[in-house]
This record gives sequence, structure tokens and C-alpha cells, in this order.
Amino acid sequence: MILWLASYPKSGNTWVRIFLSTLIYSKDNIVNFEDLSRIRTFPKIRDFNGLCKNVQNRDELIQKWITAQEALNLNTDIKIFKTHNVMCNVKGHNFSNLENSLGVIYVVRDPRNVLSSIMNHFSISDQNEAKNFIQNDYNWIGLTKNGAKKVTEIPIYIGSWGFHYNSWKVLPKNYLLIKYEDLLNDPEKEFFKIYEFIKKFIKIDKEKKVIKKIIDQTSFVNLQEKENENLFTENVFDLKSKKKIKFFNLGPRNNWKHMIDEKISQEIQNTFKKEMSELGYL
Repeated sequence: MILWLASYPKSGNTWVRIFLSTLIYSKDNIVNFEDLSRIRTFPKIRDFNGLCKNVQNRDELIQKWITAQEALNLNTDIKIFKTHNVMCNVKGHNFSNLENSLGVIYVVRDPRNVLSSIMNHFSISDQNEAKNFIQNDYNWIGLTKNGAKKVTEIPIYIGSWGFHYNSWKVLPKNYLLIKYEDLLNDPEKEFFKIYEFIKKFIKIDKEKKVIKKIIDQTSFVNLQEKENENLFTENVFDLKSKKKIKFFNLGPRNNWKHMIDEKISQEIQNTFKKEMSELGYL
């Protein structure tokens, strides 16, 4: 069965994933980015080998979402998979179902702060373009440009920020909501919450002092330092300059009040008023 670690892009998913990989898989309770591969992403191209003639064909891909998960679940071990995909139904095909999904840790972040991180990560220079990105209910990432010689990514349906949040919160079992802002303000409380949730599914027993040590190691500042030492390998590259983009970029210093135009922030608030109010962002 799959336990999902889901979020809209640039919302703290990798931060939680580093904590979990250290908590569950590290023998010495030390952060090692190599352990990240043990909480890998779904979907990946290899999951659809033999299932799709062309993984870039979205109509073909969505028909095999469940089939790919059924094949992975032939191994009855509990697996934690990271995903940015919407928990959706497209043309009668579900992204997942209760036969394959054990539950979800869903990480959410204020969309006004997501915007600036999206700009950095996806090499978007215009705030209005980034706003349209997070407001687009039909947004897919990972589509190979026409003329590309090699397919290196698989299309992932992320939708809009609000659509994404709403799609996962209706999962009828084992739903844990984590706010990025709470992770920043009170990491010990939130990471212990995640630990208690994970214990329901995975046999793990750590002393409180050990968990605190892991939390300290996975602070944003420490992760930035490790990235600066070139120990983190999941960076993307700027589309124009081809230079590596910092993954752990601003973190707590990313404050929409100082970074995006008032008109843009107001339009985001108008679009996602219901969800933002529900989450305490308004």
C-alpha cells in the first residue's frame, strides 16, 4: 500500500521527505541525501514501462495511473511516495483509489509565498505569468517540448493551488494536514505530529532526544548549508542560463508582503478566498 506525501510544488514536500527518510532509514540518525531515493516520486517513467507506448500522451497515461500502482503494490510492503499530482478523476480515470492508497501527509503553503518559489524553480520572470501558473486548474508539468530528442520527464497534473488542496483533503482515510508555516514556526511540534502519524503504519520507535536531533539537522539553515556543500542533488537548472537553481532558497525569508505586487497578491486572494480562509491565511 502507498502512503502519499503530497503537496503542490514548492510547498515543503522535500523538507518533510528529508525528515522522514532520516527518521525511517538512517541507521545513525544523520541526514544523508542518498536516503531520499527511498521515498521516491510517483509517477516516474519507469512505472509505465510496458504500460504506455508514449508516456507523454496524457490520455494514455491517465488510463494507467491505477494499473501502475497495482503493479507496485504487488509488493505488500508499505511504501511512502512523494507526489505533486492532483488526487483527481480525469475522463473517468482516478489518479489513485483506496485499494492502493493507505493515506496521505499533505503539506500546504500560503499561495502568495508559493508564487515566488514557483518563479525561482520554474524560471518564470513575470509575476503575472506565475500567478496564472498557480491559478490554472488544467496545469500539467513535465511535458517534453516539441522536437526534444529524449523524454526525461513524465507529465504530472498539478492543477491550480486551490484545486490541488481540495482534491487531497477529501481522501476518506488517514489524512494528515501539515502547514509549511507551522513547520517554520514550531518545527518540533509539527515533526512530532508527523512521527506519531507514521508510527501507525511503519514499525518505528525513536527516543524523543533522537527525534529532536533529527529535527535540528533538518532545519532550513542546515539544509541550505548541505546544499552549498553540493550534497543535495535534486536541483533543477535555469532554462536560460543553464545554471543550477538553489533549492533551499529563501525559506523563512520568503515573505510575499515584500516580494510580490499588491495587485497580484489581491488577485490570488480573490481566487482562493475560500481555501485561504479555511487554512487561516486570510
